[in-house]
Amino acid sequence: MGMTMTQKILAAHAGLDSVEAGQLIEAKLDMVLGNDVTSPVAINEMNKFGKNTVFDKTRISLVMDHFTPNKDIQSAENCKQVRTFAKQHGITHYFDVGNMGIEHALLPEQGIVTCGDCIIGADSHTCTYGALGAFSTGVGSTDMASGMVTGKAWFKVPSAIKVVVTGKKNKYISGKDVILHIIGEIGVDGALYKSLEFTGDGIKELSMDDRLCIANMAIECGAKNGIFPVDDVTLEYVKGRSEREYKVYEADPDAEYDSVITVDLGNLKSTVAFPHLPENTKTIDEIAPESIKIDQVVIGSCTNGRMEDMRTAAEILKGKKVADGVRVIVIPATQQIYLNCIKEGLAEIFVNAGAIVSTPTCGPCLGGHMGILAAGERAVSTSNRNFVGRMGHIDSEIYLASPAVAAASAVKGYIANPQEV
Repeated sequence: MGMTMTQKILAAHAGLDSVEAGQLIEAKLDMVLGNDVTSPVAINEMNKFGKNTVFDKTRISLVMDHFTPNKDIQSAENCKQVRTFAKQHGITHYFDVGNMGIEHALLPEQGIVTCGDCIIGADSHTCTYGALGAFSTGVGSTDMASGMVTGKAWFKVPSAIKVVVTGKKNKYISGKDVILHIIGEIGVDGALYKSLEFTGDGIKELSMDDRLCIANMAIECGAKNGIFPVDDVTLEYVKGRSEREYKVYEADPDAEYDSVITVDLGNLKSTVAFPHLPENTKTIDEIAPESIKIDQVVIGSCTNGRMEDMRTAAEILKGKKVADGVRVIVIPATQQIYLNCIKEGLAEIFVNAGAIVSTPTCGPCLGGHMGILAAGERAVSTSNRNFVGRMGHIDSEIYLASPAVAAASAVKGYIANPQEV
């Protein structure tokens, strides 16, 4: 019986010739990730274990991004604890204010994760790195602690859903529309503990930023991971970037899948997820004009804070003004993206339009800081979750959308079609 990409990577890291869905394995890890919220818990667990060494100081990444720059005393104490731990153990990949970014944008950008890796992170959106052809998944802080000590983790090998991507994207259609369409079709538990394995001739139409966005939100339909084939786009991205040798895995022709989903890029329309679940989707033509008036727009996050996202938003906002009564927060996902926004004149476009440009931070996405919503307020956000109270008050509402829809809505003051701005 053939294996999927995910199964091949897990088999290799478990030292096995083959694995099958449902099998329990112990696999070697290429990278263990934590942030300023989850790392302190993992460090405390390590202390409970009585362990004071890590398996490899170069294979652990600690990124201070959720509540940084620190918003209060507790967040400052958390970062201090992780900072002390990183210094004590000589952690190579420690990122803090000034040289940081949102973790799931930063690690691929810096070449810290690469093709064929087996990665865990104490953050559910660790599945992002499947865009590079890696097996990557979120775990709890206890598993992170164990991974930091042993360099290994236990997994149940997932079965898979094949997602066949065909056609070509129309203008202002992005990876965000692809994944929101899929989640809308199968629901938030439609791929529960399964691998979403993307394939098809349409893959070549998806940029690396598109793929990172899509893989990032695999968890939003319950998937254990999302994974893309390694093609010329991938190889060009990791060339000169990956800090170590990588390996390319391909699914066997006779690999078994639980089901097959087909996505025709040419038929996709801008898609918005209404409160309070990512599956509650509507295409832009299903939303009555001026029906959803908004108070805030957030363009950023580990889902859509990358360079293409910034350029798309700037293209729409250039020469225009943010609607009266709307607050617009633009958050480049890394320091490099922030710098590129300055060099390319995008930051000036944002400011001239009436938006603010923030240092890289997860901030408003998790209701942390830099854009908390009050009761009754509505936000269009390019982030990945719109649960009740996710960005502030439990009586606020979050509408998930692409950077194009978010920017168009910022100009109009209501959810708007980017083709009509």
